[in-house]
Amino acid sequence: MTLKLHKLIPLTLLTASMSLTAAEQATSLSLNDIMHFETLKQPVLSDNGRTLAVEAMPDRGDSRALINIIESKKQFVIDGGSDVKVNSQGSYAIAMLKPSLLDKETLKKSELNSGLALLNTATGEQQRFEKVKQAEFSDDGLFLAIWFDVEDEKEADSDDKDAPKINEKDIGSAIKLIKLADNSSHDFINVTQFAFDRVGKNFVVAINDNKAKQHFIKKVNLANNTLKQLYKSTDNQIGELSLSDDGNWLAFTQGNATDDRDEREYQLSLLSLETFELKDTPQDDDWTLNQYSKVFFSEDSLRLFLGRVPQVDKIISLAEIETEADLFDETVVTGLRNLKVWHGDDPKIKPHEIKQYSKEVQRTYLAVLHINANRIVQLADETIPNVLYGEQQRYLLATSDVPYQKMITWAGFYQDVYLVDLNTGRKQQLLTQHPTNEMPTLSPNARFVAYYQQGQLFMYDIAGVRKHTISRDISVSFANEDHDYPGNAPSYGFGPWLADGSGIIAYDKYDVWQFNTSSFDGYMLTKGQGRETSTQLRIEGLYEDQNAPAEVTQEQSVLIHGYNESTKADSLYSVTIGVPGLTELVDSKAKLKVLARSKNADTIVYSKERYDLYPDLYTASVTSPNDAVKQTDLDKQRDGFNWGSAELVQWSDADGRKTDGVLIKPTNYQEGKQYPVMVYFYRFMSDRLHSFPHMAINHRPNFAWYADNGYAIFLPDIRFEVGYPGASAVKGLTSGVQKLIDMGIADPDAVGIQGHSWGGYQTAFAVTQTNIFKAAVTGAPVSNMTSAYSGIRHGSGLARQFQYETGQSRIAESLFQSPQKYIENSPVFYVERIQTPMMIMFGDKDDAVPWEQGVELYLAMRRTGKDVVFLQYEDEPHHLKKYPNKLDYTIRMKQYFDHYLKGAKAPEWLEKGEAYKEYK
Repeated sequence: MTLKLHKLIPLTLLTASMSLTAAEQATSLSLNDIMHFETLKQPVLSDNGRTLAVEAMPDRGDSRALINIIESKKQFVIDGGSDVKVNSQGSYAIAMLKPSLLDKETLKKSELNSGLALLNTATGEQQRFEKVKQAEFSDDGLFLAIWFDVEDEKEADSDDKDAPKINEKDIGSAIKLIKLADNSSHDFINVTQFAFDRVGKNFVVAINDNKAKQHFIKKVNLANNTLKQLYKSTDNQIGELSLSDDGNWLAFTQGNATDDRDEREYQLSLLSLETFELKDTPQDDDWTLNQYSKVFFSEDSLRLFLGRVPQVDKIISLAEIETEADLFDETVVTGLRNLKVWHGDDPKIKPHEIKQYSKEVQRTYLAVLHINANRIVQLADETIPNVLYGEQQRYLLATSDVPYQKMITWAGFYQDVYLVDLNTGRKQQLLTQHPTNEMPTLSPNARFVAYYQQGQLFMYDIAGVRKHTISRDISVSFANEDHDYPGNAPSYGFGPWLADGSGIIAYDKYDVWQFNTSSFDGYMLTKGQGRETSTQLRIEGLYEDQNAPAEVTQEQSVLIHGYNESTKADSLYSVTIGVPGLTELVDSKAKLKVLARSKNADTIVYSKERYDLYPDLYTASVTSPNDAVKQTDLDKQRDGFNWGSAELVQWSDADGRKTDGVLIKPTNYQEGKQYPVMVYFYRFMSDRLHSFPHMAINHRPNFAWYADNGYAIFLPDIRFEVGYPGASAVKGLTSGVQKLIDMGIADPDAVGIQGHSWGGYQTAFAVTQTNIFKAAVTGAPVSNMTSAYSGIRHGSGLARQFQYETGQSRIAESLFQSPQKYIENSPVFYVERIQTPMMIMFGDKDDAVPWEQGVELYLAMRRTGKDVVFLQYEDEPHHLKKYPNKLDYTIRMKQYFDHYLKGAKAPEWLEKGEAYKEYK
């Protein structure tokens, strides 16, 4: 009878029964699991593409370094390793060994030290070094320099009590230079700077023994491993060092060692490493060097760039009361005042000026020494302070925001753009009041400048002194088609230049364009296939040098990354520069991220992820990424857990616009069953359809944890109308939630909403306009735009006015021009309408949104008798940083939603609050 009964069970029911059994065997995801979950940081590839290194970092705990030999498929692990590097051949890898979490929690800061692990990837042998602060491989990968921490100073002898105190930045420490092939080494002490050249000729160190009044520069000839002293002084502290790329020149700065470092004036010295003679460098009465002056050579070793200042500022000392008369001396007493004067004509408001002070103190102005001509040209100055370094030989671009520093307060960020002549220092203004986020780009041969303005692409011919509107006859828009902020839409940006300056790549929303600098014509390199398929196409997988942007050459095959707006999935393609056409290489139903490329080989590293697939690393040839080899296996961290799934949801919002969102279904989802829903959002969220959930404990709900606890998670897109951000959010949120209700997924009496910052504002506003949400958690929300408008962003010191007039809040007018819009978009004015229980969270040192905004909302809801609780995390910024606070907020948020959406018993803190206590 039993057998017959089993035979009659429908196959679909049998399958469901089997999956339910498997689900019952699965382990529930816990916060402890999330704490231990590892995330891969930015991978590193050796220049020859042989070795891949990456740090695996848990949310809480100690990292480990993974070093993979790609061909042999060997993997080495350095426990506790972080900040990994590999030499150019991939034959050695290093990882910093930072203090363990337990040591950080239990030991004094003075007892904590970092070490270093050196791994031989051929043998697997590891060497470990203690008390290391920095380590670098030579460019040819044959040597390693390990710089150790400064040793603790012993008690000074009684005879030394009157000796001047040495600035800690003038105190050197030990360095070890290791020849990796035979493990031989050179050891130096009292080193304050070191440098390799790029061709593997030389290694130099600056040795400053201040107690002995001995200052040296020593060089190791890397070819024969011999040591030579290059320079010695008893009076001058050696400052910066730089070796030319060809190994023929050494530049350094030096200044009187007895002068206070903050007031020390430095001089530039240039030493030939062929003749070992010092070259007299030009002096300039108007410019000098200070402790912050850097020096570095151009790649062709013909120019030395240096940062100079008009003068070395003197230290301002505070007044002191030393005598009875000083007590009544107006000058002395007022000299002890604590005062900041805010003037209406100040270029920067005082908080911004204060925040920028240390940066301004360290600001230097770029100059260039033409070595063969022995002539210095000052490029930057106080009027035009920023010169963008590049390897161009005739011109560079320069910018100045000086005329617009006052208007930043309300209008946002602008700058004038100049061409500066490297030979004369002459500056030619190209653009006036140009948005800082639309930086022009200079061709490698310094003949053309490409830039974007008000929907059009331009090419400026420097020699011809003429600009060309290169997009003039093109019907496709190069302005951002999704722009919903006040003001002009930005561009989609430029891609790489052709190395010979004959053309440049640019992007519209979907396609890749190539423009010619001789005809100023352009054509779709991708032949419109992007727009036809709603796929955003961009060049990726180029090697990025730290000193120069990536370039391409004619007929070079390059990798194209594609993001399909309809499926939210990524693909990889190839295109040949100069030849229109697109070839598909990888078609995935996943998110693909190209993360690294080797310098001297065509090896790339990319990750592949979905909601239910961890973004492990793959290596492949740039021309055949479909033949990728998987290099990591952190997806196994999901073993034993039910993970749920993500799918795309589409609907029409209240204005009839097609809108997308992501629905993450709970684990063990059953068709037809209604679930409590967590709505999390910001602006556009549907591109996260194939994103693996961020496995961390922070200010956001952890999607995998909530899904495993029976919640559906909904991530809707929000599209804004200028002047009405609050109403726009309500339209998007309510229409999306109604879609889930209509689908039979959302329990209409159990929909919660959580947002932070801009999402927090939208959350707080939404519940004043709709009762569709049964519980709301809002983190760091603006609640009153009329008071927030003239608040301060304490992290940057900037006023908040520009955010409302031109930025994220999208009001587009000042408070004085349109006060009603500020009121209409402010939750605090509508708190009497709120019927949704709300929990507000703020750090009381919020550096972006004044935390008093949370107080205003709390007090207004409290005054009107609403269900409100306010979590004030002490000494925390805009995003919680202290792990105990992040964990506490995570637990309380879940308890809050469980109570209001799932009917769980309210925890005592929610039912009765918590009385203030002081702890020893």
